[in-house]
Amino acid sequence: MLIYPDDRVLVVVMNNQADWQRVLDEGWYRIPVKHAPEAVPNIDILAFYFTRAFADNRWAVHYYARVTGHELATRRDLIPAETNHPRAGAWYYKLQLGPIQHKIPPILAGRWKRITFILTTGDRFEAAEEIGDLFDRSGQFVTLKEEQLAWW
Repeated sequence: MLIYPDDRVLVVVMNNQADWQRVLDEGWYRIPVKHAPEAVPNIDILAFYFTRAFADNRWAVHYYARVTGHELATRRDLIPAETNHPRAGAWYYKLQLGPIQHKIPPILAGRWKRITFILTTGDRFEAAEEIGDLFDRSGQFVTLKEEQLAWW
């Protein structure tokens, strides 16, 4: 997949196997509207930062995909098996994805471990060797502690 220098890339946290399996099997990813960066409806590429739930692949970006569309839906609509979830009525962006691509080499965390969103550009994403290389020094880097990821 060709990545253009001015593509808008959003790196998101992937902190559980069930969500990753949904990405692989169903081709979409969800972001709570309440916590989403303003740019979400207009991003071109979604990249996945794996947490400790991914053992040997943790603390790195190994995969990405082009965003092919988006819609708003409740969590109840997105995950019907969890209709009693405390946030079942919450609104989410459902990002439809093209084919998943393997990032070789992966982008390693280095000193960054607690990441929620990183908004960057295609050229930074392509050239990055570690997460800090994605950081837009103008303030587009958002971090949260791991315990704050529970809303996901």
